[in-house]
Amino acid sequence: MTAPTLETKYVFTITARIGDVVTAGETGIGVRRIIPIIGGEVKGAISGKVLPFGADFQTIRPNELIDLEAKYAFETDDGAIVYVENKGMRFGPVELLQKLKRGEPVDPKLIYFRTVPKFETGHEKYRWLMEHIFVGSAARHADRVVIDVHQVV
Repeated sequence: MTAPTLETKYVFTITARIGDVVTAGETGIGVRRIIPIIGGEVKGAISGKVLPFGADFQTIRPNELIDLEAKYAFETDDGAIVYVENKGMRFGPVELLQKLKRGEPVDPKLIYFRTVPKFETGHEKYRWLMEHIFVGSAARHADRVVIDVHQVV
């Protein structure tokens, strides 16, 4: 017997608007940055709005690899609150990562930015979010992060 084949299917896109970066400085394992999440939208199989609180907590390693952990929530159009913990990494050529840091545009295809979002909600209609694994393909822009969320089936 063999294990089931892994496949994914696109479910929705989260666009999280972000505020100004707060830097805590070099911590011994990298530079700690905190990026506030100030709103946004969810579109696709689920639609709604990203709530204006939460943050992305990042550690930028000496080789510019970025470990990230974002914690925030969104509200669906029918009133359900969904809490999100999204862990991931972003990596690419140093000169392109530095451009992103300065808020300059970079083609998202040139940067490896993947995440593993986990969802929590008490709303029965969206409990399926807690019963599956999801992966995200993301892009960083000057004022927002766009994450295409795919369900692992």
